[in-house]
Amino acid sequence: MGELRKIPGVGKETEKDLIWLGYPTIESLKGADPEQMYETECLRKGCRVDRCQLYVYRCAVYYVSTENPEPEKLKWWNWKDKSSL
Repeated sequence: MGELRKIPGVGKETEKDLIWLGYPTIESLKGADPEQMYETECLRKGCRVDRCQLYVYRCAVYYVSTENPEPEKLKWWNWKDKSSL
């Protein structure tokens, strides 16, 4: 298990995606733009990736960028777009 899998919501496949996007470590994710990460993934894969991936990226960036993250914000589904709730 790589260090990225320590991030809530990041499993084996998302870890691979993060590394593929250029984020091989927790430190490399600090200050990243989740929306840009998602758009880059969609472009590279040539299709619209499930939007849940964006929510996982939002959660991951919050987790690595926040000293004392709130437990409820460590659940990727709490990072959905407001319009989709």
